[in-house]
Amino acid sequence: MTKLTLLAGTVTLCTTLGTAAMAAEFTVKTLDSGADDMMVFEPTLVKLAAGDSIRFAPTDKGYNAELIKGMAPEGAATFKTVVGTEEVVTFDKPGVYGIKCAPHYIMGMIGLVMVGGDQPANLDAAKAVPHGKIATKRFEPLFAKVQ
Repeated sequence: MTKLTLLAGTVTLCTTLGTAAMAAEFTVKTLDSGADDMMVFEPTLVKLAAGDSIRFAPTDKGYNAELIKGMAPEGAATFKTVVGTEEVVTFDKPGVYGIKCAPHYIMGMIGLVMVGGDQPANLDAAKAVPHGKIATKRFEPLFAKVQ
């Protein structure tokens, strides 16, 4: 029984280490102006595997990244980075996540994170979340790339 317990522990440890080693980290910058618009997350759309992370890297002290209420899979952890601080957020649940820069949301500073390769189960719910005119316009092409 002791050998079996030791073997089970070794398998669990190897599985955990293997999963952690496979997770990736992507960088999303917050910029005063990007290729298409002013005040953007770049890239604006990020596709991840469950367990991957995003390093939100503000290029100016006035930016942050936070989850938009109603735009995440059920049970997903919320996040809100500190304005002007580089932080890493891990995305564990498959689905689509809407992000915003709180100080510049009214000016349409938004992004979209898709976790997992399948059609996100929460896509319709995320699309139904109301935004201001500029953010709504900026979400449209991002949603089109997720479908």
